[in-house]
Amino acid sequence: MKTNLRWLHLLWIGSLCPCTSVLADEEVYSVVGLELPAEIIVDEWGVPHIYANTHYDAFFVQGFNAARDRLWQIDTWRRRGLGQLSAVFGRSYLSQDRATRLFLYRGDMYREWLAYGSDAKKIAQSFTAGVNAYLDVIEEHPELLPPEFELLDYSPARWNAEDVVRIRGHGLWANVDQEVLRAQITCKADLETADYWQTLQPQWKTRIPDGLDPCLIPANVLDDYYLAKAPVRFDNPALAIADSMRQSYDRSLGSNNWVVAPSRTATGRPILADDPHRTHAVPSLRYIAHLVGPGLNVIGAGEPALPGISIGHNERIAFGLTIFPIDQEDLYVYEKADGGYRYQGQNRPFDSVVESVQVRDDEASDVEMKFTQHGPVVYETASHAFAVRAAWLEPGMAPYFGSVEYMRARNWREFLAALNRWGAPSENQVFADIDGNIGYKPAGLFPRRTGWDGLLPVPGDGRYEWNGFFDMDVLPEEFNPERGYTGTANSMNLPEGYPIEKYPMGFEWTPPWRYERLWTTLANQPQHTLADSTALQRDYLSLMALQAIDSIPDDNDGPGPTLLRNWDGVLGPDSSAGAYFAIWYYRHLRPALAELLLPDAPQLVSDIDSLGVLRLMAESRTRDAIATSLESAYAESESVMGTDVSAWQWGTLHRIAFQHPLLAFAGDELAAAMTYPQYPRGGSGNTTNNTGFSARDMLVRAGASYRQVIDVGNWDASTMTNAPGQSGDPRSPFYDNLLDGWATEGEFPLLYSREKILEHEVKRIELLPIQSITDKQQE
Repeated sequence: MKTNLRWLHLLWIGSLCPCTSVLADEEVYSVVGLELPAEIIVDEWGVPHIYANTHYDAFFVQGFNAARDRLWQIDTWRRRGLGQLSAVFGRSYLSQDRATRLFLYRGDMYREWLAYGSDAKKIAQSFTAGVNAYLDVIEEHPELLPPEFELLDYSPARWNAEDVVRIRGHGLWANVDQEVLRAQITCKADLETADYWQTLQPQWKTRIPDGLDPCLIPANVLDDYYLAKAPVRFDNPALAIADSMRQSYDRSLGSNNWVVAPSRTATGRPILADDPHRTHAVPSLRYIAHLVGPGLNVIGAGEPALPGISIGHNERIAFGLTIFPIDQEDLYVYEKADGGYRYQGQNRPFDSVVESVQVRDDEASDVEMKFTQHGPVVYETASHAFAVRAAWLEPGMAPYFGSVEYMRARNWREFLAALNRWGAPSENQVFADIDGNIGYKPAGLFPRRTGWDGLLPVPGDGRYEWNGFFDMDVLPEEFNPERGYTGTANSMNLPEGYPIEKYPMGFEWTPPWRYERLWTTLANQPQHTLADSTALQRDYLSLMALQAIDSIPDDNDGPGPTLLRNWDGVLGPDSSAGAYFAIWYYRHLRPALAELLLPDAPQLVSDIDSLGVLRLMAESRTRDAIATSLESAYAESESVMGTDVSAWQWGTLHRIAFQHPLLAFAGDELAAAMTYPQYPRGGSGNTTNNTGFSARDMLVRAGASYRQVIDVGNWDASTMTNAPGQSGDPRSPFYDNLLDGWATEGEFPLLYSREKILEHEVKRIELLPIQSITDKQQE
């Protein structure tokens, strides 16, 4: 509670409007919507520790603080997600607004709120009220407005609670894009060719659904789908679809998590680690926060536009997630008839929704959206229509919002109960508690397809329907496994003998390299330490590279193969062999194999997965291509890095270059504040230290910006990273403060106890309810 001195200070301010006064490193605001006084203590790493006197005030303050540190980011997120970009950026964003609106949640809000938990609506209301309270503060103190708004000449918008859950396009979804590409490959060749491009696991043979002609699928059938999920391009909106497609096909997107039982740790307590991998962005996708209130004491990372914590710990349990690739999407193909579509032998009209979209400096425009009974229509030809059915448009599927339930669990039973509500994205969850228990459970809405597998588009005539959804208890589960550890890395991790024919949740997994490295390492560490988990998150050993090198025919004995065979497979930033390997594998070998595999359309299989590459390398038809690729890659390496092989370094090519999306719009002073230094990096998308990149320029594009290693029960010993920094405001000292430590494989404390937090306090923000001030004045 606040002291009388602070109340007197607020009375001295003499205003009941949103206001501020600085007491040394302390700011005090009076706000509408807060029930009781609260405070934010910011530590030296920029992590806000929120202390509230009611449960829901904690979420109010979380929203206030998210706006304080990430206002431009979350305002852009909201406008993009609701299809309101044209209102502030102009007519060139109209197509993106329409596409986004196609994929908004449009169902019943009563069912929607209850799908997450009994108080989900109250949490979202509190969070968005907090965001709006910070907007009140900015109206009184415009100097607090982030500079991006001035650059683009618009103001932030106010939030409604429904905004948090109606927006769906920011999740990681599967597999409609893979369906379409598989159909296109099959049209040009056959299903066997598609099996090289994407190895199906467990072993599986798909077939072309009855009634489907794969050659009917237009090349750009998913343009609206990609545009609905696309980030905002401020320089050229026309490039948004290409950006979204690159992210969708990025095989390096994924995550690692693991948990080790007390019997196998040096501390005698569980250790839980998690590092989700996503496309790097400015600001970071994740934001670290600590929420403390009655019945609540949880810390970790989440997405700044959402209430709650999705990766972290409370006072009793720790939790971390990776993607578990349940197939939650299908493309339906319809014959058109009489202005509608054929379904079950009858003509049905499209459902049409027309909405008015506000356009900056122009008249509003009406946009029409069509829907079938399966979902939004994304493309039409003269004879056919195409619609996406997406589980993530069902109630309770707002990405990551379901964490508001499990983050408050106190034990394994409550954690599992919360996961039964979890819808999206489908995730592998690992668990540990202070009693020494560990566990693993995947969760996500799992469509029931009877007689078909979801690997190709299907006719929309009624033969291929989802027959509801499976219960979560059909998915695997581990609790205190005898081996003493468990973990995931997006790879096929179904237990031996799992009845995949009965429960075909999906067959498109990440190749096994990170998963195998993780499990081999944990198996060989009977006294696992926090430092061991940290080292594993920063590990650059590429098992995939070693396998590819072993597959080079013995008669290849030039300088390139010799360099590779003498290499230990560690893709460190200073590795000369690693630099040559990356140039060979990604720029020469894979393109050569794609030409062999599908000569009429090699671009369709250009991202052939590593298991398919290894299968092809074992076939005699690829021997000449392998030899030629090794020679041409060596020549390119000399051209790019010089003839002195000892001077070659992977990190010279493979750098992280964070860039603010508005850098080109800024004046010199602001541009200098926005600019980040570049750093050499090691690794690839196949190392546990994931540094995914494009073969075009080798620059790091994806990986683990947020990492955590949790000492369960001794919480203050836990560590984290979050690149490039906690704040999105270029004027903040926390804009880039975590970048150097992240890029040089360092770590930072994830403090939990108030005692330790106060030792590292650098800023305090007091929030007081306006009604409380009024009552105090009346006294």
